[in-house]
Amino acid sequence: MKKVATKTGIAVFVALVVGLFVGHLFGRGGAGGHTEANGSESSVWSCSMHPQIQLPEPGPCPLCGMDLIPLTETDSAGLTDRQIRLSPYAQKLAEVQVTPVVRRIMAQEVRMVGKVEYDETRVKTITAWVPGRLDRLYVDYTGVSVTEGDHLVHLYSPDLIAAQEELIQVVKTSAQMGEGGVEIVRERTRALVETSREKLRLLGVTDDQIEGIEEKGKPDTHLTVYSPISGIVVRKQATEGMYVKTGTPIYEIADLSIVWVKLDAYESDLRWLHYGQEVRFETEAYSGEPFAGRIAFIDPILDPQTRTVKVRVNVPNAAGRLKPGMFVRAVVEAATIDDGRVYAPELAGMYISPMHPEIIKSGPGTCDVCGMDLVPIEEYGFATAETGREAPLVIPASAPLLTGKRAVVYLKVDHEDGIYEGREVILGPRTGDHYIVLDGLNEGDLVVYNGAFKIDSAIQILARPSMMNPVEEKVESPPLVSHDSPDAFRTQLTALFAAYFDLQEALARDRLHPAHDAAAVLKDAVDQTTPEIVHETWKEVLPALQQSIEDIHSAGDFVGARKAFEVLSNAMIAITKAGGSDAGGPIYEVYCPMAFDDQGASWLQRMPEVFNPFFGAEMLRCGKVTETYEFSR
Repeated sequence: MKKVATKTGIAVFVALVVGLFVGHLFGRGGAGGHTEANGSESSVWSCSMHPQIQLPEPGPCPLCGMDLIPLTETDSAGLTDRQIRLSPYAQKLAEVQVTPVVRRIMAQEVRMVGKVEYDETRVKTITAWVPGRLDRLYVDYTGVSVTEGDHLVHLYSPDLIAAQEELIQVVKTSAQMGEGGVEIVRERTRALVETSREKLRLLGVTDDQIEGIEEKGKPDTHLTVYSPISGIVVRKQATEGMYVKTGTPIYEIADLSIVWVKLDAYESDLRWLHYGQEVRFETEAYSGEPFAGRIAFIDPILDPQTRTVKVRVNVPNAAGRLKPGMFVRAVVEAATIDDGRVYAPELAGMYISPMHPEIIKSGPGTCDVCGMDLVPIEEYGFATAETGREAPLVIPASAPLLTGKRAVVYLKVDHEDGIYEGREVILGPRTGDHYIVLDGLNEGDLVVYNGAFKIDSAIQILARPSMMNPVEEKVESPPLVSHDSPDAFRTQLTALFAAYFDLQEALARDRLHPAHDAAAVLKDAVDQTTPEIVHETWKEVLPALQQSIEDIHSAGDFVGARKAFEVLSNAMIAITKAGGSDAGGPIYEVYCPMAFDDQGASWLQRMPEVFNPFFGAEMLRCGKVTETYEFSR
């Protein structure tokens, strides 16, 4: 609760500052008390934190206890509800600064960390092709570098001796027959010779070794096994004198001429990452020295624990400086155009291999590595042609006032001095110190990038629509009608809502153990529902309902319990909107914009007075009733 207390203190401080600003703004105040411009006393008093409070006399705010301040009207002739006129002194006091909305291709830096790993396609396992005894291991420790053709093992195998004897005999028979005898017998003998040679090849004997056996006319008692690739021995799985069977692993060799760099990309950065993008990175060992590669794979599965996705980069490593296990810090520079796609002019019209992103050509063709057909780079989400496209509209990141659901900016109206208007906008992603604007602004609009919060606070004091206090059209709706469900299910819902309200009130009173008890009762109510008679909405929210109840029951503190209560409340609101309640009276849906670091959250309660379960005693009355549900049969 320390965090909430800190937030409350900040909010009080900001409200006091805003109160002073508004006092100067509207010309209120003096040594003799609060008066309007004509000298008469103010007849309406409001709260800086809760502008919906408007009373005929001074005193404390009934919600937060802060002193009310006098409310007077400014010169609002010709202004809409979302506009305000500031005097030059007020603009200076609020430090209002504006900048035009412009179109600009914005560069976004995506930073990731990861490690160097083996290229899985370049790791080979050396196994015994025949049963036998390892009389000598030429490579006798892990980490040694080997070259293709280097000898690895001296192997004794009775099976190999027998296969050599067979070859020697058929070779002798073929030589003795010469050109004499029946032709068909000679052909058969020559075929047996070739079959015996192929048998030895399949047992791992090289052509040079086979030729030597035929020349000597006697079998070798041992066979030397040679390395099929160049690389590093990363694992030695056998020892000298060891008997092995066919298929027994002896060595594992990794070719490090190309390595993989596996990086962790946050979920929020995935929109900027595409197959084939260049990635630059540095290592701890060679700090300041840049390395580069291209994205070869983006994992289709997100890690639910870290909320990250693995991104693989193929990197040439001919000098062997990058070693598996090295820690790296990487960056991808991505720019975007108006349709949100990544802009890569250097790849315009290029073709790329779908398996090896380092293979990029200027026209159609095949991959030099795997032989697959190259594909146009645009198929991987890149925007490379500028024709018919515009750079996106951007505004400074300090311009919009953000809540969990809305974004509002203030504009200088028609370049008139002192008139500012609030406008709701739809924002795209943030790129550095700017936001991309998807809707709500036009190029050239003068947007306030410094002082917008003070303007919004001044509008709140006047009880006009603002970011935190929007005017929403109320649509009168008829009472909700309960589902045509059996009486048994309606009875079960009544018990469910009763347990939910007990839980909500326990959290609002800062009582964790009673909240645990209410969660247990709520679980029993859910378990007792009859699957055959529930409505469709119930089936949809049931998994979230059960999980959130379990999380509340096992929560060791208010933070975990209140986070799970938000999920539970969303499910209960869905059931309520579907007409699934016979709670014996009206149900009130309440919204608190400051819950969860100003993300906002809603809940249900059975009384009209705000009873906040997310803050408890710290801000018990924070929130307002947004819906009232009345039910009829």
